[in-house]
Amino acid sequence: MTVFILVAGVFTGAPVWQETAARLAAAGGEAHAVPLTGVDADRPAASARVDLETHIADVVAAIDAVDAASGREIVLVGHDYGIHPVLGAADRRPQRVARVVYLDCGMPQNGVPALAAVPDQALRAQLAERARRGEDQGELAPPARDEWQRWGSTAGVSDAALDRLTALAAPQPLGTLLQPLRLTGAVAAVPVTGVLCTRNGVSVDLVQRLVDFGDPALAALAGPQVTFFELPIGHWPMLSCPTELADVLLRAAAGEGRRLRPAGAGAPPAHLRPFPLDVPELPRDRREHVDLYVPDAPGPRPAVVLVHGGPVPAGARPTPREWPTLVGYARLAAAEGVVGATLDHRLHDIADYGRAAADVTAAVELVRADPRVDADRVALWFFSGGGLLAADWLAGPPAWLRCLAASYPILAPLPNWGLTGSRFHPVRAVAHAGDLPVVLLRAGLETPEIAATVEAFTTAAEDCGARLELVDVPNGHHGFETLDAPEETRPALRRAMRSVVAHLTG
Repeated sequence: MTVFILVAGVFTGAPVWQETAARLAAAGGEAHAVPLTGVDADRPAASARVDLETHIADVVAAIDAVDAASGREIVLVGHDYGIHPVLGAADRRPQRVARVVYLDCGMPQNGVPALAAVPDQALRAQLAERARRGEDQGELAPPARDEWQRWGSTAGVSDAALDRLTALAAPQPLGTLLQPLRLTGAVAAVPVTGVLCTRNGVSVDLVQRLVDFGDPALAALAGPQVTFFELPIGHWPMLSCPTELADVLLRAAAGEGRRLRPAGAGAPPAHLRPFPLDVPELPRDRREHVDLYVPDAPGPRPAVVLVHGGPVPAGARPTPREWPTLVGYARLAAAEGVVGATLDHRLHDIADYGRAAADVTAAVELVRADPRVDADRVALWFFSGGGLLAADWLAGPPAWLRCLAASYPILAPLPNWGLTGSRFHPVRAVAHAGDLPVVLLRAGLETPEIAATVEAFTTAAEDCGARLELVDVPNGHHGFETLDAPEETRPALRRAMRSVVAHLTG
């Protein structure tokens, strides 16, 4: 028999697991939802100080309550913040734990507080400042009913369930978010399963792409003891689909699930596959964090600056400006008589959009300063997660920006990104684009979460009369250049590039 020890996320306690625990028990398992000190009504704080170590002790106590001689295997399940006390407890009792399940949460690291996983970046900054001043006591008030979306997608949560979530919510002791997680490393030997809620913005394919980038810090995700499942739901599956969640947990306990391919194994990953168009093999001219591909033609020439997506791990090699797709676009631009430029920016984490935007601005100025470039005729072309960086240029397009293009872009922050109130919101910014032409390559088989941002953008553009040209790839997926049949993508690539060049040279 398997004993499931369930640990809830921020603001939520043991009652949130009621339906899932019942279904696990009905299937022959045993389930214990851990009451967390200072959060659950039946586990009040004995003193003013409640921190992460307090909650780790709560989970350790639940482990120790299972008779070691009974032969029952223990599976620890941590949702959201709950993964922090789960990992702390598993690190202290590694021989007692058969598996750790990460339920729609990040990968906490030794020495890093749970604050780093708070999705609302403005709130995270406020709490970090309080911690800097030594104000680590007190509580964080739970969200109001209409504020839960700031903590994760509520997709699939019924009105009644949202009412219940709000009624059950309790203040979160600040010490649980501000105290760093301390691990000895013993937990690394425990098998793990990740359960990803795709409506909250993360899928197994996305994690595979991150592993494919070759960052050594992510290599462990492709280990033999790591499996993954997906649930097509938002951030609270114990409320929206408890039966399906219980089934996934039972399968995880049995060692089932999808395994990832190690970086470098098998066929090349999508970002390193060949560009689908034949383009001239022009050499690159490297200038700081920018590579230029210059046509053999009298200058100065207009330029297309290509802005890669992300987040891309800092250790990824090769870096994005050398990826075949971006180099292919740059050489295609050169074949059309304009300078193509690729660049590297530091979008390594969702919190990095500010410095990535600064990197893009610096790259554009470097390109415009090159004597082979017509500084008054420049286009910017954004890809994937780099689409949010387009917001600054849409909100106040300079006179020299003659066109803005985007391929399968994310055009509004995804639910778990914590950027809802930030400036990186192209759907809102397009109202200020004026006469700036926008060329948008739209993937017909885009993931639903990203497709929703594109639809919102096109609606906003239509409402404000923006100059939007849509170039559709009906059977195209996200990153279609290297994923889909060339006959599907080549016409769209040629049409989009020629439209951009026409705006530059007309």
